[in-house]
Amino acid sequence: MSIIIAFLVLSFLVFFHELGHFLIAKAFGVKVEVFSIGFGKKILYKTYKGTQYAISAIPLGGYVKLKGQDDINPLISNEDKDSYTKKSPLKRICILLAGPFFNLLLAFIIYMTLALIGQKTILPIIGEIQQDMPAAKSGLQKEDIILKINGEKIHDWLELNEAVIKTKGPLQIIFQRNTKILQTTLEPKKANSKNIFGEKIERNFIGIVANGDIGLVKYNLRDSIDYAFNQTWKSSKLILQSIEKIFSGVVSVNEVGGVISIVGFISKASQNDLIVLLSLVAIISVNLGVLNLFPIPALDGGQILFNLYEFITRKKISPTSLYYLTIFGWILLLALMGLGVYNDIHRLAIK
Repeated sequence: MSIIIAFLVLSFLVFFHELGHFLIAKAFGVKVEVFSIGFGKKILYKTYKGTQYAISAIPLGGYVKLKGQDDINPLISNEDKDSYTKKSPLKRICILLAGPFFNLLLAFIIYMTLALIGQKTILPIIGEIQQDMPAAKSGLQKEDIILKINGEKIHDWLELNEAVIKTKGPLQIIFQRNTKILQTTLEPKKANSKNIFGEKIERNFIGIVANGDIGLVKYNLRDSIDYAFNQTWKSSKLILQSIEKIFSGVVSVNEVGGVISIVGFISKASQNDLIVLLSLVAIISVNLGVLNLFPIPALDGGQILFNLYEFITRKKISPTSLYYLTIFGWILLLALMGLGVYNDIHRLAIK
């Protein structure tokens, strides 16, 4: 059952991505010839108002086929009024951007929903004060509840930790002790640590440890919007940093995962609870959105680059260059997908 849920989730993510392309293309008067969830042979299909809606045999992707556009043969064009190639470069860019944007929008909606319904997390309650550290000198005590840091609301221990790390000066802390609301100011201490990539870094510490209490944390409407935006931004930034670390050699290419890993993660998450599953779906949706913006000709980002070139230079890229760049893009994309699948199979084999 969990495997079926995983494929349904992937199909939904693809559907939402392609829905972005579909809606903006329609808004600009481009005829959508096919809207398919999955690749390969069509299992179910129905034509409505000139568009064939289909579910295809391989549920690991999907596509929207626009009139005058062909990802396999980029030299195909159509001069009809309702053709993709007849539209201006800026309109084409908007159509291409819509897919990744919808993935990021979906992640934002999920994060906002999670913030409103509440998530179980570690509460910002101090469990231990370390000696000779800024917190001990500031008057903070065990069982104090941190409410605000430098004017920002603190909902859980993760937000507390992030607020300490990012500050570049003194911390003004508002906290609750029993029924009293108190305030103190302290200067964080720099110390060596490691980031999530295992690199040595210097970061702020104040010398407090969580008491480990778990509670359901909910956000109001305004705070949930901020939370959703920040989570979507942080997830996007982490993806870009991870790719940078792979190219710089900090992270091994063996860590690259493919569709088998994705299905496995979703399958495991679906066995826990809805909150865990939704959190993972949001992360995968951000991945799809960000990675599709990479300047690889087989992806939306590559096509956006071609249209930007046409917009700036006022001339189309030469057919020969377009053809070979597209072929190169597909080879690169298939190689990356192959690497991911190889790593997935290797991980399964050594378990």
